[in-house]
Amino acid sequence: MSNDFYRLSILPHVAIVIKICRAYTNSQEDFEDYYQEVCLQIWRSKDNFQEQCEWSTWVYRISLNVCLTFLKKKKKNHQYFASDSLPEEAIEESHAFADESLNQLYDAIRQLSEVDRGVILLYLEEKSYQEIADIIGTNANNIGV
Repeated sequence: MSNDFYRLSILPHVAIVIKICRAYTNSQEDFEDYYQEVCLQIWRSKDNFQEQCEWSTWVYRISLNVCLTFLKKKKKNHQYFASDSLPEEAIEESHAFADESLNQLYDAIRQLSEVDRGVILLYLEEKSYQEIADIIGTNANNIGV
């Protein structure tokens, strides 16, 4: 992946990637793995982007798909993944996990189903039901419900 691609195509949308990866991880190590994989998948799929949606929508889709895929792989391997709280060392060593009130929000979000996490993150980003539906791959009525 070139620095230019990262700087021009990913960096402007890095908040999207961080929020989604953060909602599906409990540790800095997992967060970094997910973040790197999302960036790699965005780069790999750039040629498949057909401009039928906004680039930010594409980034959301890829981020959600990567996180859900990682989560399924961890479940198949029977590894314990979700917890009620973050380990203290992860909170102290990470800027992404440093804000306690933000940690509580993400802890609450992690208690939702995998798909509902994506929906709530997009809702918190003030996306319309139609935008959320486009990203998640459903219809706006299902999002409203």
